[in-house]
Amino acid sequence: MLLPPAQSLHYTTQMHEVAHAPHTHGPHIEGHFESSEVVRDIVIGLSDGLTVPFALAAGLSGAVASSRIVVLAGLAEIAAGSIAMGLGGYLAARGDAEHYISERRREEREIVERTRDEEEEIYEIFEHYDVDRASATPVLNALKQNPTAWVDFMMRFELGLEEPARNRAHRSALTIAISYIAGGLIPLLPYMLVPDNLTALKLSVVITLVALAIFGALKGRLVGTGWLRSALQTVLIGGAAAAVAYTLARLLNSSSS
Repeated sequence: MLLPPAQSLHYTTQMHEVAHAPHTHGPHIEGHFESSEVVRDIVIGLSDGLTVPFALAAGLSGAVASSRIVVLAGLAEIAAGSIAMGLGGYLAARGDAEHYISERRREEREIVERTRDEEEEIYEIFEHYDVDRASATPVLNALKQNPTAWVDFMMRFELGLEEPARNRAHRSALTIAISYIAGGLIPLLPYMLVPDNLTALKLSVVITLVALAIFGALKGRLVGTGWLRSALQTVLIGGAAAAVAYTLARLLNSSSS
């Protein structure tokens, strides 16, 4: 359909404005969760901090009638456990850093001494993504012009290693230890406030199971495994540990008496 000149000019002007109008939609934001090392350390510390002192307090409640003894033993366990867990996190992070440095030095030597083998490894990496050699060759040539980027590429895509952050070992140890202490104080709190041991045990069970459920749900939401499933798993593990400890303590106490 032909438009009159006036209408045609008006239509053309409108189309030009639409074509050059700025985008009004917001930028695309990725919704993927990147599980950071700090979150992993918090999970490790809290999970053990909630479970181990809870099982210890429940076990002692089945053997002694004094809340004071439970509190003292629980605080001693928290102190020892936080140090042991923190030291374990420190050694693990140091081991990761040393392993990364060692592998990086090896890759730096190999791109010089075994250049052809390293080139073939790049082609093999791209083959996993269905990229043929002809398409991968320009990337290889670009990497060869920048040896540091070449090593970075091999560390990540061949070995699956990321460079650890500086002071990672110290931060890991501190994060795990603090998380362990925070988790361990939760099951001991009723024993600090209630003198009756049996009442404190019941309150400790309720409070700790609720804390385990909340912790499990949050962990499930963060890692994407489902909050309900994660909460049930955490509660069952922590509850089972405390139940076994309490039952064994009662049995041993009754047999010795």
